[in-house]
Amino acid sequence: MTQYKLVVDCATGKQEYVALTPAEIAERDQMAAKAAEEQAKRESDAAALAAAKESGKLKLSSIGLTEEEIKAFGF
Repeated sequence: MTQYKLVVDCATGKQEYVALTPAEIAERDQMAAKAAEEQAKRESDAAALAAAKESGKLKLSSIGLTEEEIKAFGF
């Protein structure tokens, strides 16, 4: 399947769809892979933070702090 890009001449308003070159397709694929990798890292970091917070809550409750006291720590 041929992929296209939209080229717009701002001076005239003319719009034209142009087929992507193999190099442009490869670049687009690389950018998509990098974006997916970065998204996976953000999700992994968020999961690790949530796990650390949950672990912190459990540790604080195990030493006898109340739920209100734990919330004061920002959990």
